[in-house]
Amino acid sequence: MARSLKEALNSGKFVVTSEIGPPKGTNLEPMIHHIDLLKDKVDALNLTDHQSSVMRFPSLGSALIVKERGGEPILQMTCRDRNRLALQADLMFAYTRGIRNVLCLTGDSTVVGDHKAAKGVFDIDSCQLLRTIRQLESGKDMGDNELDGNVEFYAGAIVTPEADPPGPQLIKFEKKVAAGAEFIQTQAIYDLDNFRRFMDFAGKFNVKILAGIVLLVSARMAKFMNGNVPGIFVPQALIDELAGAPKGTALKKGIEIAGRMVRQIKEENMCAGVHIMAIGKEEVVPEILEIAGIS
Repeated sequence: MARSLKEALNSGKFVVTSEIGPPKGTNLEPMIHHIDLLKDKVDALNLTDHQSSVMRFPSLGSALIVKERGGEPILQMTCRDRNRLALQADLMFAYTRGIRNVLCLTGDSTVVGDHKAAKGVFDIDSCQLLRTIRQLESGKDMGDNELDGNVEFYAGAIVTPEADPPGPQLIKFEKKVAAGAEFIQTQAIYDLDNFRRFMDFAGKFNVKILAGIVLLVSARMAKFMNGNVPGIFVPQALIDELAGAPKGTALKKGIEIAGRMVRQIKEENMCAGVHIMAIGKEEVVPEILEIAGIS
C-alpha cells in the first residue's frame, strides 16, 4: 500500500507531488495511463477541479480512480462551483471512499473559462473550506448540527510566493495556516532567490511547503506567463535559455530547467519538497525526476 502524503511529509524525506488534469469527456484511458505512469514515482497526485474554469471530468471521480489503481490522491476542491451543502457532502463522500488529502481552493472566475455564462457560487472561500473540514472533523457541520460519523483529512492550500507586492499573499498564507492548512503547494516559482525570501517567512510556521514547478515548453510560453499570469515571474535568463535552444528542442530544454530547479531545491533543503505541474505533458515527469536525481 502506498504511504500516505502525511506520512511522507512527516518522515523528513524530500516529497514529490505532481498533478493530472482530468479529461474533457469520458475517455479516461489517457488519464489512467498517466496515473499508472506516475503513481509509483511520486508521493501523491493532485486531481485538478475544473482548472482555469474549464469544464472537465470531476476531480472527485478522478481521485477515486487514482485510489483504485494504488496511488495516493490529493482531491482538489474549489469553492467556485458548489455551495457549502454540496462541498460538505462531497467531503463526506470522499472520506467514505478512502480519500484523505484535500487541497482547498477558492477557484478562478468563470469568465476565464469555457463556460463564460456560468454563475460562480463562491459561497465560501478556501480559508472557510479549511475551517469547514476542521468543523466536520469535530463531529459537526457548518450549521453546528451533530454528525453521525465524522471525517478526517490532511488538508492543504496554495500560495503565490512571487506575487508583487508579496504582502497580501503572506497575509493569506498566514490565514490559511491558522484555518488549518497542514501543507502548502505553491504556484509556479522560477526565481529561487525570491523563493528563499518567501521561505524565510514561511519557515517559521508549522506547515509543510511544496515548491510549485511548472514545466516551460517554450520561450513564448514563458513570456506569456510573465505578461498574463499574476504572481508568476520567469527570469529573463531562463527565457533566453529557452529561446536559444535549437529548433525543436525547446521542450527538452524546459524539462532540463525543471529538473535542475528540483535538484537545487532538494540539495539546498529549501523546503519539504516540490509539486510538479507538467500541464498536459505528464509523461515527461519521470524525465524531470531523473534529471533532478530522484529515482
